Amino acid sequence: MSKSLVIAEKPSVAQDIVRALTPVSGKFEKHAEHFENDHYVVSSAVGHLVEIRAPEEFDVKRGKWSFANLPVLPPHFDLEPIDKSKSRLGAVVKLIKRKDVTTLINACDAGREGELIFRLIVQYADGGKGKLDKPVQRLWLQSMTPQAIRDGFDRLRSDADMRGLADAARSRSEADWLVGINGTRAMTAFNSRDGGFFLTTVGRVQTPTLSIMVEREEKIRKHVARDYWEVRADFAAAAGLYEGKWFDPKFKKDEDGERRADRVWTAAEAQAIADAVRGQAGTVREEAKPSTQASPLLYDLTTLQREANSRFGFSAKTTLSLAQALYEKHKVLTYPRTDARALPEDYVSVAKETLAAIASEDLPGPLRDLALHARKALNEGYVKPSKRIFDNSKISDHFAIIPTLQTPKSLSEIEAKLYDLVVKRFIAVFYPSAEFMVTTRITQVEGHSFQTNGKVLVNPGWLAVYGKEAAGEDANLVAVQPGEGVSVDELKVAAQRTKPPARYNESTLLSAMEGAGKLIDDEELKAAMQEKGLGTPATRAAIIEGLILEKYLLREGRDLIPTAKAFQLMTLLRGLAIEDLTKPELTGQWEYQLTQIEKGQLSRADFMAGIADMARRVVAKAKEYDRDTIPGDYATLKAPCPNCGGVVKENYRRFACSGTDGHGAGCGFSIGKIPGGRAFELHEAEAFLQDHKIGPLEGFRSKAGWPFTAELKLVRDEEAGNWKLEFDFGEDAKKDDESGEPVDFSAQPSLGSCPKCQSHVFEHGTSYVCEHSVGANTTCDFKTGKIILQQPVTHEQMNKLLAAGKTDLLDGFVSNKTRRKFKAFLVYDKKEGKVVFEFEPRPARPAGKTAARAGAAKKTAA
Repeated sequence: MSKSLVIAEKPSVAQDIVRALTPVSGKFEKHAEHFENDHYVVSSAVGHLVEIRAPEEFDVKRGKWSFANLPVLPPHFDLEPIDKSKSRLGAVVKLIKRKDVTTLINACDAGREGELIFRLIVQYADGGKGKLDKPVQRLWLQSMTPQAIRDGFDRLRSDADMRGLADAARSRSEADWLVGINGTRAMTAFNSRDGGFFLTTVGRVQTPTLSIMVEREEKIRKHVARDYWEVRADFAAAAGLYEGKWFDPKFKKDEDGERRADRVWTAAEAQAIADAVRGQAGTVREEAKPSTQASPLLYDLTTLQREANSRFGFSAKTTLSLAQALYEKHKVLTYPRTDARALPEDYVSVAKETLAAIASEDLPGPLRDLALHARKALNEGYVKPSKRIFDNSKISDHFAIIPTLQTPKSLSEIEAKLYDLVVKRFIAVFYPSAEFMVTTRITQVEGHSFQTNGKVLVNPGWLAVYGKEAAGEDANLVAVQPGEGVSVDELKVAAQRTKPPARYNESTLLSAMEGAGKLIDDEELKAAMQEKGLGTPATRAAIIEGLILEKYLLREGRDLIPTAKAFQLMTLLRGLAIEDLTKPELTGQWEYQLTQIEKGQLSRADFMAGIADMARRVVAKAKEYDRDTIPGDYATLKAPCPNCGGVVKENYRRFACSGTDGHGAGCGFSIGKIPGGRAFELHEAEAFLQDHKIGPLEGFRSKAGWPFTAELKLVRDEEAGNWKLEFDFGEDAKKDDESGEPVDFSAQPSLGSCPKCQSHVFEHGTSYVCEHSVGANTTCDFKTGKIILQQPVTHEQMNKLLAAGKTDLLDGFVSNKTRRKFKAFLVYDKKEGKVVFEFEPRPARPAGKTAARAGAAKKTAA
């Protein structure tokens, strides 16, 4: 009897298909790698089982990555198994080749990637010979209910119907390979011209992602802080005090993004406002409006990763791993690699069943309260066929992440945290909107306006699922009766400074990748990228991890920071005039053209010809320039050449002498811009050339990636007749300490009196030390670092510490444990006999907590 082989993308989908077909086609027998009855053989992949590769003659090894072997444009692509999936691939191929299997049914996910997975498996099984003559049909599912699966089998699509999608899928895969291999090998060859091997990876998704981060970091570095002032007043009403902030009611936004209605740009103007209203009476105008807030939509993978990063600090990779475990191992969540936030329209009954399972089961520990909310949703009839939740048009390959009918038995702490997020969101989405009363109060005093806002939760609606109940009054907004006058009780003029844009963390970077289409001006390309963004929910975590692995990004606490290597790559691509590799427009253009291929409006051959042309252009541009002639926005240094006194200019990779007039060949002096993986800031390079030393500086990285701190010296090798950079780890100071000989501080000014013995304190190596704590006959042990937790301690601050026992508030400390920045004073603790941290006083706390805080206010600094 002839049978149809059904190939699903995942084992769980294969099981769903078997359960749906059993009532209509008979019971299935379970085998090691498949299910089988009289009509069907059902098996599955586990995602991609094979990958494309170039033929052997194009597979140039690392040592031969040179322009002589570029561009790489193979006439066809071979396939090879993915190592970890070889056994599954072998089992599926064996089923495809069975003689009783006469028809193949593609039941992989309904989308471009699902089509590619199936097509590559069949191509591999055929061996590229074209002899596998078995008809192909397509099962296209957006819902996984048994009836939806049976309906899908009743209307299978023909192979001809899917040809456009298959061509688009292959084109996207091969184009990514061609751009990645040629871009990476060309940039690596360029950076390795002078010897060595400097891997410089490039990709259609990773490079625009990196560009977004570098552009943000450039804005941060270029930001010039501006002083401004805020004026706040406490107003006395019959019912008590309330605070208002001054604002300009005539304010209008302009091109200056730092202007705000409540910012005053001179101290004199702020003081004039304060003087004008101090002690005066005011009138109150108030407007209260009801407001509603609907629950957030269900999770797709990106929003789940963003929230888990914001709330728990989970990386995108960690969240994906946890979600995958909850799906595969515990079977308590639906498929997580999805970009949809809606459910199929026939899932209303499934949603009710899922809520019933949550309501009836004894959930572990902190999840138990959710059963009450699930029961209320069912009892109150909250689950309705709303288009906001159930909409087939908002689903592509997969629907939103929701709990399954199976409830968890034993989850780890972090698995439970993620499961809790999904269950709460699932229950909350059916609840009514939260209702608020929003009050805006304007207090007028002597022609000046002060604004006070209040928001009262009237009906919690979905917020009840998150533990928020209705509040009868807002404790921060006292009532003012109609017509009641108020008086100014106290005035505060606060000096502030504008801040640069925030660095990206994984949450905000995922959001930027998802919304990258908004950065595109061309309307057609923007529309093509509207549903895609940079990467997919399934690949974005890997893209971020890849950028970190390739040392383009560093994690600092929750922040992601572009490295010198990232800036160098952007300078190179901009200088070579191949900026399309750095912009999301490339993905937008591809998506537009791939959609045309799907619709039969563009041939696969024409698309791939365009990709080949792009690869040739990238390689040609990289061949065009020498490493020191890459165009760019480079600086001229103020410090003269230490060798000949000529003008020193920046180029792509070095600071080099350009002669006495700045236009000649120069004397040959140059230094690298990125010693030890740390890029020179312009002012640092100037100071370094002027003084022949700088530091100690933090941020250097060893070849193994470990951070280190050192002083950098510019040393002339008289024998070789050139200059070289040397790291000084304070070895000279160590030798002095170990020699037993007195240390001569006569050439240095004293920084102040030692707080222990009243002798003089001097700079010594990487520390500030008492003169009697080093060398022979030490009688004191006072010593403190010149850099403490990445915060440089300047001579000025050391003077203050020694004279007054306390520095200014310093804001550059970085915790070794959390990698987060914090502010603190450095103080000398006489009892401890050492320098410690003292933190800013916090607002008053309830009794008990205040004492605890006071006890923890000081911490050893050095």
